[in-house]
Amino acid sequence: MIKLLLGILLLGSLFILFIPRHQIFLIRFVGNATSFFTFFVSLFLWILFDDSTPKLQFVDEIVWLSQSNINFTLGVDGISLFFILLTTLLIPICLLASWYSVTIYVKEYFIAFLLMEVLLVLVFSVSDLLLFYIFFESVLIPMYIIIGVWGSRERKVRAAYMFFLYTLFGSVLMLLGIIYIYVQVGSTDYETLLNYEFNGLEQKLLWLSFFASLASKIPMLPAHIWLPEAHVEAPTAGSVVLAGILLKLGSYGFLRFSLPLFPAASYFFTPLVYTLSIIGVIYASLTAIRQTDLKRIIAYTSVAHMNLVVMGLFCFNTVGLEGAIIQSISHGFVSSALFLVIGVVYDRHHTRMVKYYSGLVHTMPLFITIFLLFTMANIALPGTSSFVGEFLILAGVFKANTTGAFLGATGMVLGGGYSLWLFNRIAYGNLKLQYIDHFSDINRREFFVFLPLILGTLYMGIYPEVFLTSLHSSVVNLTEIINPSDFSS
Repeated sequence: MIKLLLGILLLGSLFILFIPRHQIFLIRFVGNATSFFTFFVSLFLWILFDDSTPKLQFVDEIVWLSQSNINFTLGVDGISLFFILLTTLLIPICLLASWYSVTIYVKEYFIAFLLMEVLLVLVFSVSDLLLFYIFFESVLIPMYIIIGVWGSRERKVRAAYMFFLYTLFGSVLMLLGIIYIYVQVGSTDYETLLNYEFNGLEQKLLWLSFFASLASKIPMLPAHIWLPEAHVEAPTAGSVVLAGILLKLGSYGFLRFSLPLFPAASYFFTPLVYTLSIIGVIYASLTAIRQTDLKRIIAYTSVAHMNLVVMGLFCFNTVGLEGAIIQSISHGFVSSALFLVIGVVYDRHHTRMVKYYSGLVHTMPLFITIFLLFTMANIALPGTSSFVGEFLILAGVFKANTTGAFLGATGMVLGGGYSLWLFNRIAYGNLKLQYIDHFSDINRREFFVFLPLILGTLYMGIYPEVFLTSLHSSVVNLTEIINPSDFSS
């Protein structure tokens, strides 16, 4: 099944490559059709998924370096399932949202997005540590090109460099850790590594090497500087992928490799992680309030929400871990939608400065309704997906560390403050006709861009059990592997 997804995407990319550059409509049509068909096929992963087992399903094995004991093993479990579905959902939304806004190098734009989707599906499905690292880092390349070529302002090249170098620096340490693991164990296969026990010092050093890479991807303080810069300069679709999927690579890396392979070290460094996460939640929330660029505000909200996810990962209980995964998926819906909301007004008025917008409820009522829904979702209103995720995270953290849960919850209060301030600032008040004198509400294409995100946010918020059922077996299995009671004495 994974092979089929990858085959569709690669075939679509190859087809676009041979389309003449001047046939822009055909390029857009083939790119969108390929991505939508991939999403349709990926739904069968969920439909055919067996909820009762934590084992990998839909397994495909490809011999790569047999003598070195390094092979492709592609498969899906409860943890990776929804990350793959999120990827296959957001890419067609990105391409549909870019239908008119991208006018230069259209062919290369669509190929970059389809190849990035290939790499992301491989990241979430491969079970070999070395191959995970290769695809984990390879995602940087198309994203770097997207920011640097199709970015919106003159600082886009600087932002692309910052994005690339910040995330690459930490990853070098992770590579050294993987080399050490391979020398010690003789394999980088996930199942083999689970059966190997590293001593206390090895675990701590390896955990730190992995943490340097994964924390910069999330991003956690102090490695968060690149994110607001990258978001501000990236095109709308680039921001959607960056916030919706790429930030999840860090949390997925913790879930898949760091926590199960180094459980004693994970438990040992939990106070450090909690401290950095709490500082990140509060700092990002306070910083968001004083920003003047719409994208920068949403970027800082992403930092706050993802740091809350990290707290859920390190509470070592089923409730918190399930909450962290649900919140990761929810953040993929909500933050992506908020960046698309900003993209709508930017496409019309070519500015993202807050001071130029006011009173849009009078001229763009449908737009403001959608903006209100996702603002409420961003502050975890009951009935939305974020409420389920944040409630479960805080419940899990409360069981592990009451003080941490209290301080983490302050982020929700502050989040309500800056989200409602932003909505009030844009929706109400007098129209600033001296800056903006023409208005148009969202069109049919833009509405269909938002529709799956609206449905996903509400469905996950009202009936989360559908998602939790598929997660449960894999998360329970992970908690049994971690088992902090062995390390707390």
